[in-house]
Amino acid sequence: MRNRVYILGGHQTDFAQNWARNNLDLFDAFSDTVHTGLAKANLEPSDIDVAHVGNFTAELFCNQGHLGGFFASTDKHFFKGIPASRHEAACASGSIATLAASAELELGRYDLAAVIGIEQMKNVPAEEAANNIGGPAMWSGHECQGIQYPWPHMFSLLTDEYDKRYGINENYLSRISEINLTNAKKNPNSQTRGWSFESESFSRDDKYNPVIEGRTRKTDCGQITDGAAIIFLANESRAKKYAQDNNLRIEDIPYIKGWGHKTGPITLKDKIDYSQNSDYIFPHVKSAIDDAFNRASIPNHESLDAIETHDCFSSTEYMAIDHFGITKPGESWKAIESGDIEMGGKIPINASGGLIGLGHPVGATGVRMLLDSFKQCTNNAGDYQVENAKNVATLNIGGSATTVVSFVVGV
Repeated sequence: MRNRVYILGGHQTDFAQNWARNNLDLFDAFSDTVHTGLAKANLEPSDIDVAHVGNFTAELFCNQGHLGGFFASTDKHFFKGIPASRHEAACASGSIATLAASAELELGRYDLAAVIGIEQMKNVPAEEAANNIGGPAMWSGHECQGIQYPWPHMFSLLTDEYDKRYGINENYLSRISEINLTNAKKNPNSQTRGWSFESESFSRDDKYNPVIEGRTRKTDCGQITDGAAIIFLANESRAKKYAQDNNLRIEDIPYIKGWGHKTGPITLKDKIDYSQNSDYIFPHVKSAIDDAFNRASIPNHESLDAIETHDCFSSTEYMAIDHFGITKPGESWKAIESGDIEMGGKIPINASGGLIGLGHPVGATGVRMLLDSFKQCTNNAGDYQVENAKNVATLNIGGSATTVVSFVVGV
């Protein structure tokens, strides 16, 4: 039996904030996130044995690499010499950082780890930001040549593949966006909580919901976001001490019950070609989710109370619905039409607002999903709390579902 890895708490920044406009740089946000997170979790810098950073493209947005060194600079007394490393896997960078930290805790190398995900993306014009996150996460020079907005194009191709195999009504994609943007209004850290939309914004009308690329429209898209999130992980012996010190029961502290990690070929075409004989468009995504379920000793999605999934575009969440087994392949629309994925439904998805509503600071997203899972399982999600949540799953993908990580968190 492997050593359990517990989540002690953490912190998320306000995803509506534009750091550059507030005269903050990447390090300012990094340092504030670390120290605010420590305070919220009732930890001291000296409690941290090892640190991991998830980040995708700080080199392009900020001309900054070597982010592991930021940790030691946040507190020169306590963090001097701390082992720290940075992890990159496009949009799954935060989850990969978490897997690395978890492995060290399971092995007993360290007792308590800090995992931070961070990205600054709003310090450049929107088209430059789109290019910065475009080529590096796909096979640069081989995909999306001559395409103005690469990722809306790529996930339009996913919609095309669903249409080819099963048929698709794009109104259900708009409904996913509407649900997530509605959920985000209840999240005090969401980027879109103050935004207003007309009902026609969730139509497939070119005037109210213009096309960005192919079949991807404006409200189908996740947000370009400045943001960071941090969680603190502990092995079982350290979590027991933490519980005792804070008058908690170890049974009430969420832990990572299961995880799955798969990597597909880097091009979308290869992934689609490889899946032609499969019931699922991305069988490796299904496998990662199944691995997480198996390690958590749960039979299927019916043992979950909520899901935080990748919705960089509405088509991504449409894919996640059937890959989680909520419906049969190609029938994700049924869970949307029935209201099962809404708050109060059988399996609420993205109560936080997801990437479309809450925001998508790329390297931070995987960590943020785990922090929201912690909040749900400890009844600390506030106005977006899922009632009696005990088990929450995440699905975090990098690129066109090249890197895939799924966790099950619960008590």
